[in-house]
Amino acid sequence: MNKTIITVVGKDTVGIIAKVCTYLADNNVNILDISQTIVQEYFNMMMIVDMSRMKKPFEVASTELGELGEKMGVQIKCQREEIFDKMHRI
Repeated sequence: MNKTIITVVGKDTVGIIAKVCTYLADNNVNILDISQTIVQEYFNMMMIVDMSRMKKPFEVASTELGELGEKMGVQIKCQREEIFDKMHRI
């Protein structure tokens, strides 16, 4: 399994989850876990996904998701699970 952490942060607007999930589905990425909150007008989502069946390289998907986020006015970041774990180890 090729787990990746995707975070989405920004001003809340209609369709953020739908657009991100559509991109993932179109690229054969399976969502394993998803959590989202809205604090006042700010949207925050964290997803754990499996990218093992995706045809594109990780770097291309990460760039495309970042560009999708820019179009929506939010920041979308992708990190491989092993890097995320090492960065957040206490």
